[in-house]
Amino acid sequence: MKTALITGGTKGIGKAIAERLLQEGWNVILTYFNDEDSANQVRENLAVLYPVADIVVLKVDCGNLDNVDEIENFLVKNDIYLDAILFNAGATDRNSFGNITQENWQRVFDVNVNFPTFLLQKIISRVTNEGAIIFTGSLMGIHPHAVSLSYGVTKAAVHALVKNLVKLLSPQKIRVNAVAPGFVNTEWQKSKSEEQKENINKKIALRRFCEPYELTDAYWFLISNNYMNGEILVVDGGYSLE
Repeated sequence: MKTALITGGTKGIGKAIAERLLQEGWNVILTYFNDEDSANQVRENLAVLYPVADIVVLKVDCGNLDNVDEIENFLVKNDIYLDAILFNAGATDRNSFGNITQENWQRVFDVNVNFPTFLLQKIISRVTNEGAIIFTGSLMGIHPHAVSLSYGVTKAAVHALVKNLVKLLSPQKIRVNAVAPGFVNTEWQKSKSEEQKENINKKIALRRFCEPYELTDAYWFLISNNYMNGEILVVDGGYSLE
């Protein structure tokens, strides 16, 4: 069985991807930030549905670069090689421009850009030849972000990172791509008022947010199609086409 590491894999988009890979017969290693009870419950629920698969949850703070070693040590200790890595953990900061702090700015960069970069540096030798690396980018890395400057800038950096890693990893035939979702109905969106959501929906041709499971075909396509490389696959329901 093939094995995938999914950062931020116990909630939202990450959890939906994990479920899809389990359906496809994969083993999964899922990182989570701080909700241990919820993460263990997710693991137990998935284990009931997919009893043959190996399902592991690891507590990892992707905003702390020292935690890179925890993942590397786990893989080495258990002699695990990865067929896919999905960098899905993300951070944002919705403070106004005048209230952005250096600490908050740095954390968003650490979670969204720096942690994936330095984790790859540590574990790239444990990615199989012709493996797949998939980032969760964002529509906000393409269209200017009106709410979180650091989020929009870091997601644009993620898209650039994808393009630059392609040449770096080509000797191993490791493919690097990203899915750039638009607005997805996850916990991140719960803080938005109904008025805010309606205003966003007016800009989407399909007039609604995406459901996490609707993204899983995009991730699976980038994993399973051996000729997809260096692409940013936008899934936004027709944002700004109205």
